[in-house]
Amino acid sequence: MSENINSEKRKVSVPTIIRTIVMVVTLVNTVLTMAGKNPLPFSEEQIYIFLSAAVSVGVTLWTWWKNNSFTQAALAADEMMQKIQEGVNEEVTIEV
Repeated sequence: MSENINSEKRKVSVPTIIRTIVMVVTLVNTVLTMAGKNPLPFSEEQIYIFLSAAVSVGVTLWTWWKNNSFTQAALAADEMMQKIQEGVNEEVTIEV
């Protein structure tokens, strides 16, 4: 018994292609390193500096993107927003 599965041609996603390319590059790099060759023209210090900067930038962007409420007014507004998102239809009064 054979079922006719949708015969549309499916496309491989871009993230899948990128992950595969990165995997191949890292495997080639590992094999070359094991063979005593340095395929990357970077010192360990340069790689460390780059990775440290990348992590710093990533954390900065992530923190900037998130809603960081410090003041009492901002915290009260967050509470109000949470009530609205929960679908509370009653009138909400929050003291600051």
